[in-house]
Amino acid sequence: MSSDSWELLSNQAVAACAVVYFLAVLAHLWEWALLRRATPVLAVSAPLVAAGAGGGGGLTVGTSPSPLRGSPSGEPPSDTSSFEDQERADLFGRIGVALTVVAVSVHVVAMVSRGMAAGRVPWGNMYEFTMTATCFVGIGYLAFYKRFKLGWLGPIVTSFILITLMADVLLLFEGVVPLRDALDSPWLVIHVVAAIIATGAFTLGGMASAMYLVKERWPNTRPGGYLSRLPDLAGLDRVAYRTQAFAFPIWTFAALIAGPIWADHAWGRYWNWDPKEVWAFITWVVYAAYLHARVTAGWRGRSAAILALIGLATLWFNFIGINFFFGSGSMHSYA
Repeated sequence: MSSDSWELLSNQAVAACAVVYFLAVLAHLWEWALLRRATPVLAVSAPLVAAGAGGGGGLTVGTSPSPLRGSPSGEPPSDTSSFEDQERADLFGRIGVALTVVAVSVHVVAMVSRGMAAGRVPWGNMYEFTMTATCFVGIGYLAFYKRFKLGWLGPIVTSFILITLMADVLLLFEGVVPLRDALDSPWLVIHVVAAIIATGAFTLGGMASAMYLVKERWPNTRPGGYLSRLPDLAGLDRVAYRTQAFAFPIWTFAALIAGPIWADHAWGRYWNWDPKEVWAFITWVVYAAYLHARVTAGWRGRSAAILALIGLATLWFNFIGINFFFGSGSMHSYA
């Protein structure tokens, strides 16, 4: 295939994966809508256990239905109906995850074909980097899905990737161009791969921290609603900590080891006080403070979540904001 054909395939794959991400979002939203409808019925149909009389003292198990608020007839739907809603919700949940797997797979095709079109690794500019970073967010979500039971994160991850991809195509798109001299180094692969993996994990951890603050703010939610299906506050805090603890050493390698070595190779100095270098260090300091505070001062919950979100804000500002606010004033203006 020619370079133009590979580039066309990449552009088509980006559009296709965006469509599949959108379908995954719809599947997850329908899953939560069905759970919201089924849960109130299941909640009010609690088993009653009473001691039997005369006939051997057996146990009689029954249900005590209560009228469901909002039902036109004032009568609750049958238990069969509620269990059918539960089964359909589980089905749509599985469909959402399956669609996410397909979307991430097509996303990988878009990334690889972009690299084939350019004849290099596919992160020579902000369009390519953002496309790759969102792909790794999806890969990270699927990799941690079972271990951390991240089913509740499905609609957030797919919506985030979809919106970011749309902004990437509309605002950051660039055609395939040769690498700049400063990027023509094997350290490009080492530095950027580490940065992208860390970015994906930090982003997932930030989502968990954000949901912690939301659930803490509204602890008493309607049964069956999205917030009521999230893990408890301790569980959200644990997911946020583990993903960010995983990302931190990788970010340390990317920002403080591989980055300076690459800078020396490209510009003859390990540190140039460039805006991206400074903000990468600021991000490292914030996350170092987050992890240090948890270990030494026992920070948990709200304070830790806020600090983690500050770190995530500095991370994404480093990757995107520097280009808009500093422009040509940064030696990294190309990326």
